[in-house]
Amino acid sequence: MKMLINVAETVVADALRGMAAAHPELTVDVENRVIVRRDAPVAGQVALISGGGSGHEPLHGGFVGPGMLSAACPGEVFTSPVPDQMVRAAAAVDSGAGVLFIVKNYTGDVLNFDMAAELAEDEGIQVAKVLVNDDVAVTDSLYTAGRRGTGATLFVEKIAGAAAAEGQPLERVQAIARQVNENSRSFGVALSACATPAKGSPTFDLPAGELELGVGIHGEPGRERRAMMTSREIADFSVHAILDDMSPRNPVLVLVNGMGATPLLELYGFNAEVQRVLADRGVAVARTLVGNYVTSLDMAGASVTLCQVDEELLRLWDAPVRTPGLRWGV
Repeated sequence: MKMLINVAETVVADALRGMAAAHPELTVDVENRVIVRRDAPVAGQVALISGGGSGHEPLHGGFVGPGMLSAACPGEVFTSPVPDQMVRAAAAVDSGAGVLFIVKNYTGDVLNFDMAAELAEDEGIQVAKVLVNDDVAVTDSLYTAGRRGTGATLFVEKIAGAAAAEGQPLERVQAIARQVNENSRSFGVALSACATPAKGSPTFDLPAGELELGVGIHGEPGRERRAMMTSREIADFSVHAILDDMSPRNPVLVLVNGMGATPLLELYGFNAEVQRVLADRGVAVARTLVGNYVTSLDMAGASVTLCQVDEELLRLWDAPVRTPGLRWGV
């Protein structure tokens, strides 16, 4: 498969160098794989740190900046960052108000962030954690014990980031992050497999004319494979799967997320079908975000994430944010 790279071994480092050149508001440590907002640490503010394997851009490095993350730790492609990265990031952004680790529920991420929290606390940094596990498709998967962490990561990082920017204390920022996760559900669909730079060919077999319902962001198997469906049929299946697991009483945030290779023309059309299903089910929509935010390299497909919000969570969602991947109100 054709890729716009030099060699597989330097893909992440090359991308980080390019990110540094494009975004001088960030401090990008290419050697140690840490991305930090340039004005960190911010006095009196809780710092938010997330990270994970590369290949999901703009997650997480693209969400570093005012109103969202303080730092991000990119691992190799689809591989967890190591504890040393997270400890280095924590030391760079901690203002004394504490650090919140936002961790997607994948086994490597969970183990390494747990180890990093212990090491950071040994250095006198107060650390709290929140685990994102919003995917309703499967309970256990190739990479995960329990539900996978997917699209809700964006909601957690944005809303908790706004709370931190207001100067709310660590315990409150953590509670808000947990509330967002508990109020969120996601479901993803793959139309094609992705290809990692190291492999150079599809990471799993998805025959022409078929799709995977409930796929993970690394291509982990979902609920079932079917013959190709229309956008309307996929929206029916995805949204009903989510609403079978949650019954929103309040309005919801909607994320219609591309997996990396699906154009906006298709995503907006898919969003129209998602909105139709929500209206049919009597679910009020507060805000909608459409685009490629939590991706899987060059996978074609989409995911839907819903987050039930009250007035405070909606206010925090609407608060200003200024990052490479998400920006409004500034």
